[in-house]
Amino acid sequence: MTITQPDLVSRYLNGERDFAGIDLTDTALGGANLKGADFSYADLTGLDLSKASLRGVDLSYARLSKVNLTAADLRGAILIGTDLRDAILADADLSEAEYVLGVTRFPTGFSPEQAHMHRVETHEKANGSPMSFE
Repeated sequence: MTITQPDLVSRYLNGERDFAGIDLTDTALGGANLKGADFSYADLTGLDLSKASLRGVDLSYARLSKVNLTAADLRGAILIGTDLRDAILADADLSEAEYVLGVTRFPTGFSPEQAHMHRVETHEKANGSPMSFE
């Protein structure tokens, strides 16, 4: 389902947090507060999320090709199976963000350890809920 930037912001402000599987390609949400939203399996190709507050956001298996995450706050985000190889991560705060080695993809030279990310060893999220690796 494709959604526009004004629709997303309005729905978020009205308390909605489940945006799993949506299409937000080439949208600008720089500086937006989207804490705790679920964007798992969403297509966020080309999205501008620079300086966005994304604490605790679920981006599991989301498409993040060419997403601008410059200076974004991704503390505690769920990045299981997320492909960040083409994402711009300059000055992004990824502290305690969850990833699975070999399942989450990072840009060349990026170190999840240096970013203070949380490596999930099992097939559970850190909160204990089950994960599926599709």
